[in-house]
Amino acid sequence: MLSLRRGLCASGRRRWRQAYNGSSIGGVVFSPLWVAAIGLLGFPSAAIAIGVVVVATIWILADLYYSKTPESMGLHPDGDAPHAAATTLPMSPPAKPLPSTRVWRDWRLLTLAAGMALGLFAQIGLLAHLFSLLVPALGAQLAGFAAGGATASAILGRTLVGWLMPARADRRLFGCANYAVQILGSLAFLFAAGDNIPLLLLGVVLFGAGIGNATSLPPMIAQAEFSQEDVSRVVPLIVAVGQGTYGFAPAVFGLIRELAPRLGLGVGRCRTVVVSGRSFDSNIGGRGVFHWQTAQSVT
Repeated sequence: MLSLRRGLCASGRRRWRQAYNGSSIGGVVFSPLWVAAIGLLGFPSAAIAIGVVVVATIWILADLYYSKTPESMGLHPDGDAPHAAATTLPMSPPAKPLPSTRVWRDWRLLTLAAGMALGLFAQIGLLAHLFSLLVPALGAQLAGFAAGGATASAILGRTLVGWLMPARADRRLFGCANYAVQILGSLAFLFAAGDNIPLLLLGVVLFGAGIGNATSLPPMIAQAEFSQEDVSRVVPLIVAVGQGTYGFAPAVFGLIRELAPRLGLGVGRCRTVVVSGRSFDSNIGGRGVFHWQTAQSVT
């Protein structure tokens, strides 16, 4: 169990990265596995077989690990030994906790939630259709491996950010850089026109590199900008807004593909570029608000 308060220190960021990367391995493995299983068994049998394997795996993991508390294993929630020295860095803003009625009027929260929601909307919308975009040029099995490669790129991108981002860095700038890389990946898809294999693979790598950071960076930004008491409220709020927004993304992108046949798949990719650009703007705007509010609190 990872504590939200440990994300600012080096060991906390490393553990967050490891936890997120562990979940991403499923995307690397299951994307080509699904294609192979469907081709071999057919969709109904493949779904049953993979479902049984997943349930059995979770059952074993729950019995071995999930049922145990850190205390029963002689550990603190972050995996430290009971008498390990605390290494948490102080939060950046000296502000007092926000009253519950003011949270939704705080521009830091609004811009962070908007950036996360728009970025995930574009990301999930494209990922839901990525396999079908790649199949005409690569074939089903290679498209499955390419989709898994996008998740592998996510692991690499998240790991690089964990290595390169200093503890006191402006995390919104890293968020903007992450969306900029995804915009370049979307442009590669756009110019590939559905049949340029090198550009399609470049798009997979660039867009995939930002997948992991789109979910792991916003909570880290919240930790740096809000007081410890507010973080436990802000993180669930931005996650809920993001999930409530990107849940509609696959359907919206599907409607775009259906209703704009003359413009082809490029419409969906252009939409990804535009929405990612909006999330880029939200992070930049929130950065300005954060620095202004910090200056006000200091003066």
